[in-house]
Amino acid sequence: MAFTLSLRRPFVADHFHDLPGFQEERHGHNWEVEASVELDREAAEPAFAAALDAWVATMDYRLLNDLPTLAGRNPTAELLAEQAFRYLAGAVREPRWVRIREKANYWALCRTGADR
Repeated sequence: MAFTLSLRRPFVADHFHDLPGFQEERHGHNWEVEASVELDREAAEPAFAAALDAWVATMDYRLLNDLPTLAGRNPTAELLAEQAFRYLAGAVREPRWVRIREKANYWALCRTGADR
């Protein structure tokens, strides 16, 4: 039997936008990542949780613009959702979707084509 598991993790990070057409001074957010994965057994949950925690550790209390994986790009919620999705897909298995919440009313979702 398969089941869908969703986990959430908070993190704190600063960023700024400095590309033409989208510029903002450095500021911070209390972000939240939520990811969902299809598992075929409950024993696979710890690996998924560990992968999500590892991704958060790369972002937490950082200036996102300084991260090599985000170099030359404005670190938006959309970009972070894509980055977390790719990270999890490489670490455990492809998630069904990843949501990054930047503010209470602003979030971005990255998902597989199968979930459309």
